[in-house]
Amino acid sequence: MATNTPAAGPRARRFPLLNDQGRERAGQWALIILLLALPVYYGISDLTGDQGNLSRLATNLFEGVSNGTILALIAVGYTLVYGIIELINFAHGDVFMIGSFVSVGLFGTLGLTLATGPLGVVVGLLVCLIVAMVVTGSLNVLIERVAYRPLRDAPKLAPLITAVGFSFILQNVGLLWLGGSPKSIPDLIRAQETIATVLGVEISRADIVAIAVAVPLMIAITLFISRSRMGKAMRATAQDPDAARLMGIKVDSTISLTFMLGGMLAGAAGLLYALYQTNVWYFQGFQAGLLAFTAAVMGGIGNLRGAVAGGLIIGCIQQIADNRIGTQWTPAIVFAYLILIMVFRPRGLFGEQTREAG
Repeated sequence: MATNTPAAGPRARRFPLLNDQGRERAGQWALIILLLALPVYYGISDLTGDQGNLSRLATNLFEGVSNGTILALIAVGYTLVYGIIELINFAHGDVFMIGSFVSVGLFGTLGLTLATGPLGVVVGLLVCLIVAMVVTGSLNVLIERVAYRPLRDAPKLAPLITAVGFSFILQNVGLLWLGGSPKSIPDLIRAQETIATVLGVEISRADIVAIAVAVPLMIAITLFISRSRMGKAMRATAQDPDAARLMGIKVDSTISLTFMLGGMLAGAAGLLYALYQTNVWYFQGFQAGLLAFTAAVMGGIGNLRGAVAGGLIIGCIQQIADNRIGTQWTPAIVFAYLILIMVFRPRGLFGEQTREAG
């Protein structure tokens, strides 16, 4: 027997839309609760425990932000490259490692030691920063020209495997350069020395240096991409390379510029890492690169603000987990956060910005 079903009128068609909006709103609240879970839990624990204040949590968050700025610099490089050619540049983390090695090598060349005066250290580190950024920017352009450009029209698996191959090549360069064990370097800035205490938060030299270098660089790259002529060319190429080429934009040069900017930021992060950790290691690029890529995906791949936010969030999660739970659990907690964020918001916190995403 035929069953009469009511026709789907305008009122019936509205319910799926309302349901979608409800799910979106529920997902946003779930993300807020998720991101606040650790700090709120430990904040309550500090207030109700023997400590009786939030100074320990504030210290965790501040140190997490300063550490997260280094991850943010690396993550911006990932997101720039993916946003313009949709390639995951797995060699990017090892470019960051080369930046650390170049910086450490320059310490000896310039005669920077613990006995060097404050002015000499500042000038010497500024020279190291500039040279490291130039070297890593040029290296990234070379990698793009040699390995990625010939494979631009190939299936996506080909450049992906090539990126992994270049990662191993750079790791072996680092291994031959300084050996297989972590190498300690002079603590030129007395990284862990406390220079001020604000509301119970101890501010170290390393925190100030990391923020003072990373924040201006991230502001500069954001302004460059949003306001400069070349930045507009980068955005146009990211949106539609063929249309950009028809409008007279030199697409190949624009892509090379993107790789150069990403490499320069990785070089700056390499110097900051060396000063912050007071040691370098040929394998540091894999670990930091994986976290930085996680930050880029968490924030929304191709989105500069998302990459920065993702780096800061992961920095805070790391610091809280290291200090409260144990370093052995930190990677699991970081990637658990990533999985949950992807479940509630597959395009990342700020939304993915690629050709498909619009």
